[in-house]
Amino acid sequence: MEIFKYMEKYDYEQLVICQDQESGLKAIIAIHDTTLGPALGGCRMWTYASEEEAIEDALRLARGMTYKNAAAGLNLGGGKTVIIGDPFKDKNEEMFRALGRFIQGLNGRYITAEDVGTTVSDMDIIHEETNYVTGISPAFGSSGNPSPVTAYGVYLGMKAAALEAFGSESLSGRKIAVQGLGNVAYTLCEYLYNDGAELIVTDINEKAIDRVVEKFGAIRVAPHEIYEQDVDIFAPCALGGIINDETISQLKVKIIAGSANNQLKESRHGDILHEQGILYAPDYVINAGGVINVADELYGYNRDRAMKRVETIYDSLIKIFAISKEENIPTYIAANRLAEQRIVRVAKSRSQFLRNEKSILGDR
Repeated sequence: MEIFKYMEKYDYEQLVICQDQESGLKAIIAIHDTTLGPALGGCRMWTYASEEEAIEDALRLARGMTYKNAAAGLNLGGGKTVIIGDPFKDKNEEMFRALGRFIQGLNGRYITAEDVGTTVSDMDIIHEETNYVTGISPAFGSSGNPSPVTAYGVYLGMKAAALEAFGSESLSGRKIAVQGLGNVAYTLCEYLYNDGAELIVTDINEKAIDRVVEKFGAIRVAPHEIYEQDVDIFAPCALGGIINDETISQLKVKIIAGSANNQLKESRHGDILHEQGILYAPDYVINAGGVINVADELYGYNRDRAMKRVETIYDSLIKIFAISKEENIPTYIAANRLAEQRIVRVAKSRSQFLRNEKSILGDR
């Protein structure tokens, strides 16, 4: 991977390589774009096969956060941290304190949060070294676990998609296949069950399936069988890249709407969904509830205010679906366009302000 060429291609601002020999920390902080404000994005810990893979993941995820934050209407840019290591074996307090010091050194250009492989407790440790962290414990005046709020946003987004595809936002009687049953998906299943939906679920963790089957009367299927279910809605809530050449040919759905990140293996798979008449709710729009929630902490957390902002996910998707239909373009392109237009508008406004300020100073 030629790092500078990759950064130039997608216009990244900064890549920070962090290491602390004492704690074993090996981390990458990627900052994609700060046009709208400081870069906000979670801290992921994963057993990457190589350093190059970790760097590429950090860059890819940071760019995704730029689009997510812009589409959500937040005054925040996109960034991401990845820590190389096994989250079940390699964690220690010193590691997260060291990372906190590196983040503090960026002087507010980047704000971190919980992500895959990290927890609220880990964020609390980072908080010992910097205030540029969200998703910390409620004891510190924070919002805690963002998963329930993410689930609420996905639920609302699913209702928006149902309105577009079926003419009614009601999910009562709809058959919905849920892939992955982690914290977000469990709460999503609760919303869907209470709405009268019929659930078909899968996960690699049998205990997670047992819980949903027992609680919500869901039907269980093997992981490889979830794609072929004859349902109204497919909700990917696990890994990314699961909409690909192999799975698309198996789908018998009208809607794809779930919490997983980077659901499209490649952009062209979004084109195929559009051609086949499958309505895709762009992942970074529908799953933005969590980042909207933690972003509210920057103003002094107010749950009512945060939830009202999460409810705008419904309106954003209605707008995206309308653009997709009017211009006959895939929904992911419509979503990207809205995010990019907002960034360009703010950049132009800022440039004009600086020109005016320079002119005034010059007159003096």
